[in-house]
Amino acid sequence: MTAANDSLQLEIHDIEVSVLTGIYSEETHLPQPLRISLTVDMVCPDRFDPDTPLSASKNYLDLKHAATGALPPGLHFTLIEAVADHICETLFLGDPRVTKVSVKIVKLAIAEAGESIGITLVRHRR
Repeated sequence: MTAANDSLQLEIHDIEVSVLTGIYSEETHLPQPLRISLTVDMVCPDRFDPDTPLSASKNYLDLKHAATGALPPGLHFTLIEAVADHICETLFLGDPRVTKVSVKIVKLAIAEAGESIGITLVRHRR
């Protein structure tokens, strides 16, 4: 049993990926560069001993895949919110221990002075 206050968060930050997204005509034909960061909350085991197997947690490459390879090539997402939703669903479907996913997406093409412009979507398992 896990104590009520215990939690495990896996994080990956600043993955850059090109995705077909946007609403303006200049955005709809070419992939847009996005910077994606994920925080994934999981059911936490009681303890992590030195010889605890990877199966007690989650492979970070699964998170990276959800933000890169699992995005359907050639599919246009009108909103980056839909990109974030797709990432959340991929992670929920891939592991029943995932309880919450936070996806931050920054649209790199619209930054003019190094600012970060984008969204953060937080979804809980339903």
